Amino acid sequence: MAARDKTGDLTTGKVWKTIPAFVFPLLIGNVMLQMYNLVDSVIVGNFLGKEALAAVSASFFIYYFVISLIIGVGSGITVVIAQYFGAGRYDDVQRAFSSILIFTVIAGVLLSVVGIALAEPLFRLTKTPEDVVPLAVRYFRVYIGGTFIFITLNSLLSTFRGMGDSRRPMVFILITAVLNVVLDVLFIIVFRFGVEGAAYATVLAQASGVVVAMVYLRSCHPLLSLRRRDLKFDYALFRRGLKIGLPVSIQQCSLSVGLLALLGVVNVFGTDTLTAYGAAGKIDSLITQAILTLSSAISAFCGQNIGAGRFSRVSQGVRFAMVINVFFSLTVFAMIFFFGHWIMKVFTPDPAVISIGYEYLLTVGAVFVLNGATNVMNGAMRGAGDTLFAMINGIVSLWLIRIPLAYILGDSLGYQGVWWAISISLVFGFITTLIYYVSGRWKRRMIIC
Repeated sequence: MAARDKTGDLTTGKVWKTIPAFVFPLLIGNVMLQMYNLVDSVIVGNFLGKEALAAVSASFFIYYFVISLIIGVGSGITVVIAQYFGAGRYDDVQRAFSSILIFTVIAGVLLSVVGIALAEPLFRLTKTPEDVVPLAVRYFRVYIGGTFIFITLNSLLSTFRGMGDSRRPMVFILITAVLNVVLDVLFIIVFRFGVEGAAYATVLAQASGVVVAMVYLRSCHPLLSLRRRDLKFDYALFRRGLKIGLPVSIQQCSLSVGLLALLGVVNVFGTDTLTAYGAAGKIDSLITQAILTLSSAISAFCGQNIGAGRFSRVSQGVRFAMVINVFFSLTVFAMIFFFGHWIMKVFTPDPAVISIGYEYLLTVGAVFVLNGATNVMNGAMRGAGDTLFAMINGIVSLWLIRIPLAYILGDSLGYQGVWWAISISLVFGFITTLIYYVSGRWKRRMIIC
């Protein structure tokens, strides 16, 4: 192995300097990662029509369902890597990296095969409008075919972040995002490949990210190796990561199934509502990704400091992250309030779709600050190895609050009722998470590798 260093050390320095220095490159990288689907939607909506845009939107929710299990397991390994790195156990960092890389490549290939085979039945199951189904199936089969590429990229980036390195992932993602835009324009506008062109552009862009990241690993990373002798699957270590990541996987699977159930409710209101929900949902996802970035940063920060035995820095980090969340969430909501219609116009010129999407953004945006606070607390608890509460709370918020309310309020208020159901469930999740976090029970459930 190469020389061992502590380039990504989050256990020293002033908290108010350490966290932003880690968060901002991470934020830029994650936002650019979300730009894949966002750019697809903008170009598809403006050049191929609202039916094609609805197809991309419907595919996004089903794709999230397919990959949620693997992403959850990967997050558990990331916590293990962060704690090993904080404790200075660098050989174990390599073993954890090898295990998650091998797992995700194999699992990704299997998911690609299953997703291609079940594409049409999945869209039928979610009551996708008939005029959208053929386009959605064509787009989804190409997109899901590259699942193993996306999951491999995610594993590489998560490993870097667990080690406190957010700058290189940002560079890798920036390269793939720029390439994705170029290929979107080339395949859709120039070559006129149709909706499949957007999927091909994303898959090829992600593949470029994997190649660049692996070239960097092979040539100059000081701790990680891709040599055959170093790539071994360590079942005992993987099982530790699974103990942390399995609740996250279950939560993500539950969330993805819930999103599909919610999609079924939205689809009842027709193509305009589905298109607006998909477009506004992309904006919501972009904002939520920023919130989740802060959560991931706190998770890595807490994981390293817990591994190093520096517990006082954990609470300092959480308090500072809360300040960032409040400032960010209020700023974003103000932008939505004043410029929401203009933001929706980026996706489509259709007035009905714009109006419906703006209502969604206003209703859900009003609770961004609470959702952000929830994710900051969850990030701290995840860094300590406690993912069980977030799983239970997430499932309850979704299946006992959001989904039933969506049906009930949808019947009485129309599609606006679905938007209110989402916001109410986020408020519930914040209240229960705050109670649990303040109780301190999560500290007694710490898993230190």
